Amino acid sequence: MDISELTPAETRVWQAFPRGESVDFRAEDEDPALDTTYGAERTVRARVLRALLLQAPQEEGEIAALKLTGARITGVLDLKYSTIDAAVRLSHCQFDSVPELYGAQLRQLSLRSSVLPGLDAATLRVGGPLRMTDCRVQGPVRLSGARISGALVMERTEFTAGDDSGSALWLNQASVGADLWAPEMRAHGQVRLTGASVVGRINIQDAEFDNPGGIALDAQNLTVEAHVRARCLRARGRIELRGARIPGRLDLLHARLSHPGDTALRASSCVIGELWIRRGDRIEGALNLRRSHFEILTLEPEMLPERVLLSNLQYTVLTPHEPAERRLPMLERDGGPYEPHSYEQLIAAYRHVGDDDAARLVQLAKLRRRRTTLVWYARLWGYVQDATVGYGFRPLRAAVWLLSVLAVGSIAYGLHHPRPVKAGEAPDFNPVFYTLDLLLPVIDFGQESAFAPQGWYQWLSYGLILTGWILATTIVTGVTRTVSRQ
Repeated sequence: MDISELTPAETRVWQAFPRGESVDFRAEDEDPALDTTYGAERTVRARVLRALLLQAPQEEGEIAALKLTGARITGVLDLKYSTIDAAVRLSHCQFDSVPELYGAQLRQLSLRSSVLPGLDAATLRVGGPLRMTDCRVQGPVRLSGARISGALVMERTEFTAGDDSGSALWLNQASVGADLWAPEMRAHGQVRLTGASVVGRINIQDAEFDNPGGIALDAQNLTVEAHVRARCLRARGRIELRGARIPGRLDLLHARLSHPGDTALRASSCVIGELWIRRGDRIEGALNLRRSHFEILTLEPEMLPERVLLSNLQYTVLTPHEPAERRLPMLERDGGPYEPHSYEQLIAAYRHVGDDDAARLVQLAKLRRRRTTLVWYARLWGYVQDATVGYGFRPLRAAVWLLSVLAVGSIAYGLHHPRPVKAGEAPDFNPVFYTLDLLLPVIDFGQESAFAPQGWYQWLSYGLILTGWILATTIVTGVTRTVSRQ
């Protein structure tokens, strides 16, 4: 490009580039999103910047860099498939058109505090960090397949979809070589992180994802080598994390997740070191943790929604430690068929911390839930076992039943002695041991065979014999079940 064709503003930029000097057109405390009266004295054509970067004028002993602040950039900055060796910093700038960076290779790129109508930078390669701090983008940002060797910084940036795709930010299959740093980010439309990989951390604390009725954050098969910090996150729409791999911590403390009538958080088939869901508002919408594996699962009962899907979920530690009565309702909110695995996982978690009483309560609840799936006669037998010995977890209950029936029989036969079978040969009658003879099928005190009741007392003896067999059978069943578990 002939330098004589440049405006005074463009000449300043052209002359500063070889020495890596900054050109700042800003007035004091100026906001490029609010000030739309940029005149010619601060307007730079995109084709001038393109020519500058591609021709790369050099000055001996200096490192060239494009450092432009507070300018209005007109036209399309078209750097598709180009290789740019110089660092590019376009901060506090206004872009009239969407920059075209598809397939470009840059050493470093900063768009800090700029206003853009969108960004087309799929398969972009950046040798250092990509900074978009405090940007406002009124159209989709396409970074699918991008390879960023340094950090991706989008702190306080506001993205708006602005087109029919409904997506504000595309990072599908993108690779970030350091942290993805985006606290207080705002996204109006879907954010896509499907298949992305981040070597460092993801920080989206205080971020807001707004896509009511759809997927707000689609991060299926996301891989993060460290932690995901999402404290105080606000999401209207589904958070989709199916298949994510996070060896560190997924921190959702104080988060507010809302997707009524559908799934608010889907973290199924995930492998995550620690998942923290606590101290926030109750989740509006279903929580899906099916087939996932967590070392530490932190769930506060107050945050759990009406529907919780836990099929084949595995965890080693469940915190905070709560009584079994507060944990059991979440196992009944699946809405699907009876899932014994969910109960076994909760039992194992209580045993892991040595709370055997809570583990027994969960075992009892599991048997009662299973009973609802049986045929009528098996359910009837289950009710008998539950009422008599609590499926073996309430052995003292059988003793209470036995003493109660013994008291009834002893009083009845003490008031009305049955006649001897053989007069003169019968032992002295003892109502207590006579009742025990009827109740205990394997013990013989010689009373039952020596005396024969009549009338309703005979029917009472039949009832005592039947009750004794039922109690004996249920006690043996319960004791056997308890011993086998121990």
